[in-house]
Amino acid sequence: MTDTEKIAEEGASRAVGELTFREALAELESIVAVLESNTLELEDSLTAYERGVALLGSLQKRLAGAEQQVEVLMGELVAAPSDEERDTTLS
Repeated sequence: MTDTEKIAEEGASRAVGELTFREALAELESIVAVLESNTLELEDSLTAYERGVALLGSLQKRLAGAEQQVEVLMGELVAAPSDEERDTTLS
């Protein structure tokens, strides 16, 4: 068993939600490498692919959440204009 296969096997023993972002990304990268090496049997390839899809979905959700957080934080940095700065005249 190669190092890449060992990493994928070790990570697969934990639920996707229990992995840190970095761990999930590393496992996904190792799964891609193993699948690209074309060394797995069909059944093992399907299992690895299924795990990869779960990891990818989790990573995408985490990135979207982080992006939302950044947008909220950036919005807090932009101060609302004061009454003097805001045009309050009726047009």
